[in-house]
Amino acid sequence: MEQKNNQLDNFWRLTVSDALNLLQTEATGLSSAQADERLKQYGANTLKKAGRFNNLLLLLSQFKSPVTLLLIAAALLSAGLGDTADTLIIIGIVLISSVLGFWQEKGAAGAVNELLKIVQLHCTVLRDGTKAELEVTKVVPGDIICLSAGDIVPADCLLIESESLFVDEAAFTGETYPVEKNTGVVPASTSLAKRSNCLFMGSSIVSGIGKALVTQTGKNTEFGKISNDLLLKAPETDFEKGIRKFGYLLMEITLVLVLVIFAINVLLHKPVLDSFLFSLALAVGLTPQLLPAIITVNLSSGARRMAKQQVIVKRLSAIENFGSMNILCSDKTGTITEGKVNLKDTLDFKGESNDKVFTYAWLNARSQQGFANPIDVAICAAANRQEEAEAFSVIKEIPYDFIRKRLTVLLKTPASNLAITKGALSVIIDICNRVEVSEGVVEDIGNRKQAILDIYHQLSDSGLRTLGVAYKEVADDRAFTRDSENNMVFIGFVTLFDPPRAGMPQTIERLKNLGIKLKIITGDNAPVARNLAQQICFQSARILTGQQIRNMSNAALRHSAPLTDIFAEVEPNQKERIISVLKKAGNVVGFMGDGINDAPALHAADVGISVNSAVDVAKEAADIVLLNQDFNVLINGVIEGRKTFTNTMKYIFMATSANFGNMFSMAGASLFLPFLPLLPKQILLTNLLTDFPEMTISSDKVDDINLKTPQRWNLRFIQRFMIVFGLLSSVFDYLTFAVLIFVLHANEQVFQTGWFTESVISAVLIVLVVRTRLSFFKSLPGKYLSLVTIIILLLVLAVPLTPFAGTFGFTTLSWRYYLLMLGTVIAYILSAEVVKHWFYKRFLK
Repeated sequence: MEQKNNQLDNFWRLTVSDALNLLQTEATGLSSAQADERLKQYGANTLKKAGRFNNLLLLLSQFKSPVTLLLIAAALLSAGLGDTADTLIIIGIVLISSVLGFWQEKGAAGAVNELLKIVQLHCTVLRDGTKAELEVTKVVPGDIICLSAGDIVPADCLLIESESLFVDEAAFTGETYPVEKNTGVVPASTSLAKRSNCLFMGSSIVSGIGKALVTQTGKNTEFGKISNDLLLKAPETDFEKGIRKFGYLLMEITLVLVLVIFAINVLLHKPVLDSFLFSLALAVGLTPQLLPAIITVNLSSGARRMAKQQVIVKRLSAIENFGSMNILCSDKTGTITEGKVNLKDTLDFKGESNDKVFTYAWLNARSQQGFANPIDVAICAAANRQEEAEAFSVIKEIPYDFIRKRLTVLLKTPASNLAITKGALSVIIDICNRVEVSEGVVEDIGNRKQAILDIYHQLSDSGLRTLGVAYKEVADDRAFTRDSENNMVFIGFVTLFDPPRAGMPQTIERLKNLGIKLKIITGDNAPVARNLAQQICFQSARILTGQQIRNMSNAALRHSAPLTDIFAEVEPNQKERIISVLKKAGNVVGFMGDGINDAPALHAADVGISVNSAVDVAKEAADIVLLNQDFNVLINGVIEGRKTFTNTMKYIFMATSANFGNMFSMAGASLFLPFLPLLPKQILLTNLLTDFPEMTISSDKVDDINLKTPQRWNLRFIQRFMIVFGLLSSVFDYLTFAVLIFVLHANEQVFQTGWFTESVISAVLIVLVVRTRLSFFKSLPGKYLSLVTIIILLLVLAVPLTPFAGTFGFTTLSWRYYLLMLGTVIAYILSAEVVKHWFYKRFLK
């Protein structure tokens, strides 16, 4: 077997028969039993690692924080000096925190993987001699796959058959123009870009049809050999950039705080090891350790809620961008319109109904073997001519592509060979030099061309999509190529219509109320687009055409694009340019597409959106897939995205304000107290207990005020929040210190127990205040947050009374302290309410 694998390394040098023999398969494909055996032998056709290794890496990643590793090392050093109890407590708390993070993230990842199975890619494979739709992961070496326009190539393959097959291999070669593929043999030394008889995993079929033999799967493919970062890493989202910058900010604050506090405590002749552990514990307390887990849990919870709304999230980080989106670009077919193209009429060159035009259009539509587009489906659905079809046989097809914008079929008829071309009216006119004026009577098109164009404009103004049909007799069928599409006879028009979806004006208004501006991008001409705008009450819509865009500089387009409502007559490559320009203007842009040529724009958008019925290349490029091609489904998804964003920001506000205040207070207190305000193990316990309520934040209620406008990451706003509420927290912390020292005359244990109790209770209760912009009584927390908050409050009050109190260095407190603490906490909560309303009024623009 190893020898066979070595021979297949350069499979492009093999003939088809040699490759079939080496892989012990036939042109009719593998049997199900053979395929099952090979799946066990070669493994799943995927680049992802096995689950157990992912779980191990996920668990180890919980300890990757340098502060956590330093804390464990210092605790072990403490054990070496004889303080085993403290060492076990510190390591135990770190382990509990890390395992909680692992458990949360693992559960979230598992839930998302289940959702992704809904939109898994499939391919057509010959199994047991018949065509079958299989998951791409189940493809094995020796399979025979059938490919057509819009498919993603599932593995490295050797071509067996091809018909005008053009493939996008930009990911491998950097060449953006599609390359033609043909059967044959090329030398073993041929470079990847010139292996014309091969198809590579991850490339996509632009046009034509083909049949291929799978030779390599998974990591053995060219795709698998190239760096994962180069091909698989998605661009960083705005939210991810914000989190990264936020992390840098915390690292800077933490580093300065740790060094200063450690140095001062040592200068004050406090034990060096205790001072070091105290400084590290402060760093842990300041750092929101569960932030990665909280973000993952929030996103996965959001993904599950969105799935209930028929929105499947393929990339979790895209949820945040979904909530931040303020511009949505969409094709009109199937989103703005019903997506059910209907044949209106077939007309001759004078604009009168003509049955011969219908016959030729139908022959062209039914004979094509490539991507089944809605126009051909509509034409065939309107016909009932099976007997007539039997008189024609297909000799050759030149498939539709986005350069020629036409489809030609060569048919053998009883009288002659007939080439019939159907496509965009402008390109059909350009390849015609004659026009059929009546049955069998042909004249020069020169004098008729303007009249034909006038009729075309009239039809377009009435909202009809209009194509042209042409034909010519061909003497030598073998010599017919793309270059032969000339000197044809124009026979007439095909008119089609796709009515707008019911309730579209109301949907557009809903988008507007959510702060999202809809922009329609379509290949249809400007009159058709303008008619649609009128039907959906898109008042005073500004239209920009592909020709105008072509003549614009990027600076001019950057100025015009945000002001434009409809982009008409747009070429495929212009979609990506429009998206990029809108992004550079400071917008978060979503793009909704489902076609072969939409992949670049889907990649370029902040949020790529497709539908489950889309072609593979569009579905693979998308971040989010809709199970229902309805804008209202998308709107529901946007709302869920904003809920997820809001709940994630809640955790950041809670963690940074409370942690910053508490740690700043303890750092300051350590400078004037003869003992540490809290022992390292007590700080870690405080941090762990305050994290529990925050872990439920993904299920918390979200106020309507947070759903009305796009949510954007704002590091400056977070900094201000952290400083204002951190300082407010410190004011009441120092008030607590004063009560403990000057009123209760507390010793070390009483001070630490009292400060621990007040610190946790105030941090847990302040969550209920900072979680909302509204008054606490107008926005009550979710049931899980409420339940966990009550449990933690009772636990904290009970800790000094438990047998473990002495282990942590706690003691019992007097009833006087609890009364004074109650007053302090109430004053803190009320002050926080007042400051909150001032803060949002002052800083939220």
